[in-house]
Amino acid sequence: MHNKSGADLIAEAKSRTREVSIDEVKQSLGAVGAPLLLDVREPQETNLGRIPGAIVIPRGTMETRVEAVIPREASVVIYCASDNRSSLAADTLRQMGYENVAWLRGGFNGWAVSAGRVEG
Repeated sequence: MHNKSGADLIAEAKSRTREVSIDEVKQSLGAVGAPLLLDVREPQETNLGRIPGAIVIPRGTMETRVEAVIPREASVVIYCASDNRSSLAADTLRQMGYENVAWLRGGFNGWAVSAGRVEG
C-alpha cells in the first residue's frame, strides 16, 4: 500500500472538485440563486471575521452537522483560511451526495486581501 501525504490528499481532492474565484463569489453575493457560503474554519479563526452570511461549521464536525443545515440540492461554496481544508471539505460533501459544491481559491485570507466585505 502506498502511503499518501497530506499534500497528496489535498491535491487529489482539488482534482475531483470545482474551484471558484473570489471575484466570482463577490459578483454572486446577494443575487438570486447565489450559493450558500460554508466557512469550515475553527472558532478562533471565525471570531476574527467571516464573509457576510456564511454558515459556520468547523471542518472537524462538518460531516455530522452539515445535513441538518444545508440541503443536498443547494449550491455551496466552501472556504477556509487558504484553500486546503475547503477542498477536502468539498470532496467530502461530493462523496455525501452534494452535487453543486465548490471551494474558494485563496480562502478567507485571499478574500480579506482583496478587500472583500467581512462581518463579525
